[in-house]
Amino acid sequence: MSDAVVLTDDPRDHPGVRVVTLHRPAARNAFDTALYRATAAALDGARADDGVKVVVVTGAGPAFSAGQDLDEMARLAAGEPVESGFPVLLAALQAFDKPLVAAVNGPAVGIGFTMLPHCDLVLAAESARFRTPFAEMGVPPEAASSCLFPATMGWQRAAEVLFTGPWLSAEEAVACGIARRAVPDGELLAEALALADRIAAAPLRALRAIKSTMLAARADAVAAARRREERAFAEVLGLG
Repeated sequence: MSDAVVLTDDPRDHPGVRVVTLHRPAARNAFDTALYRATAAALDGARADDGVKVVVVTGAGPAFSAGQDLDEMARLAAGEPVESGFPVLLAALQAFDKPLVAAVNGPAVGIGFTMLPHCDLVLAAESARFRTPFAEMGVPPEAASSCLFPATMGWQRAAEVLFTGPWLSAEEAVACGIARRAVPDGELLAEALALADRIAAAPLRALRAIKSTMLAARADAVAAARRREERAFAEVLGLG
């Protein structure tokens, strides 16, 4: 496993729960190829491990994730061959058939924001902030957010978020359905683990059945949205 993520299990106090920590603190956990692939591998590993019932994902340091690594984005825009890990992470998120809890400990930008509707429950530190700067960067939405944001927030709020890129507070994220609740910063991980413990008390077979049927209800819409977004991205960057 790459050191871009840190995996933590505590079978004594939190049986069945694995914590996946995005670990590029010097880059505010921005997703480069290594972090994309390491996070996907962590999710795939947890999915295959019957000892894991619930995964909690959080960020190292003061940020959850600053989004796409801008150096890699610039190289891609310049036409350099860059093997993006983005589709690998999205595939892992879409296939993850166990409960996934996000503990958003700080700013969540770009993919740090758009990955959240792929999580089942999101807790946000009171200091957390959320933003999608796609329009000002001249790129289309990603991660099926063109579908999942309107479904979660409502059309007008999603349009405002995607067109104008405002910063959302933790309270606003709760109000628009992105997060379940806001938690004092120092209590975030403990609260997320307590929630995960309650979930992990159920049989894995039942948890998988619930998650799989929930995913199936929107799988076609998410896959279609991703295809549209990928075509739009290729057209905007002249890659198509």
